Amino acid sequence: MSFLRPEALALLRRWRGVLGGTAVAAIGLWWIVTGFGVLSWIGWAVLAAGLALAFTGLQRIRFATGQDGPGVVSITEGQVAYFGPLTGGVVALSELVRLDIDHGAKPVHWRLHQQGQPLLEIPLTAQNAAALFDVFASLPGLSTERLLTQMRPHGAHIVVIWQRDAPLARLTLPR
Repeated sequence: MSFLRPEALALLRRWRGVLGGTAVAAIGLWWIVTGFGVLSWIGWAVLAAGLALAFTGLQRIRFATGQDGPGVVSITEGQVAYFGPLTGGVVALSELVRLDIDHGAKPVHWRLHQQGQPLLEIPLTAQNAAALFDVFASLPGLSTERLLTQMRPHGAHIVVIWQRDAPLARLTLPR
């Protein structure tokens, strides 16, 4: 039995990274203000770690777009799998060559390209799609800020977010 309404519990779950980081930062700040000697220096490190955790939590909140879309995302052993009502597939992260976002699809889709394999399209609103943040953040050279910025509506076109071994300026593909 929970003493919190389901909506309040969902809100706390969504903001847990920011709340946890803020709590850690508050402890660090307390140690800086009240501590002497080594404890004060440790407080600075704890404060920095707390602020980093809160920043990461904010990025996760910006990445999460909902869970009411079609299909389910599963991430296992370096592979992203999508099981949708009409399509699906698996992409090995080591074989991923390009990641882009299709603003023309309804709902908006991530597009994962793998050499010699069919394109895997994953709705941003699929169940467990928020877990893709960690996957995408691990791609070498990917800018998480660019990723989060491109998630906002920009018209009906495809935008390349990341490409293996290729520098990107601003590549937009026609629909």
